[in-house]
Amino acid sequence: MIGSFVLRFLATVVALVVATLLLPGVTLGSSEVPVEIVTMVVVAAIFGAVNGAVKPLFRFRHTPGYLILLGAALLVANAALLLLTSWVCSLLRVPWHVDGFASALVGGIIVSVVSFLANALLGSRAVVHR
Repeated sequence: MIGSFVLRFLATVVALVVATLLLPGVTLGSSEVPVEIVTMVVVAAIFGAVNGAVKPLFRFRHTPGYLILLGAALLVANAALLLLTSWVCSLLRVPWHVDGFASALVGGIIVSVVSFLANALLGSRAVVHR
């Protein structure tokens, strides 16, 4: 169980690193590799905490338009989570920033796709399939 948590956490780190590298609106305020690695691990921990605390509020399972709006609502929710993570990082003086909703929206898509691929490789319960 701890192994699956670590693998999923590392998948989150990778997803956030990919978004940071691909998007000019997602910035990392360091140029030293060891500091960048630690920063991205801290950002992933903050993102995980924010995700765990806030994302259930974005799940509108009992509304009539849930199926129709699911995709759009989850994209907006992921963007909001990235913006909230950026805000928490600024409060904690972690040098990682998302510049605006457009960057957060595209970053949320990137994080979702990379996380989906990682989860597909890990299996639904992070069990290694042989």
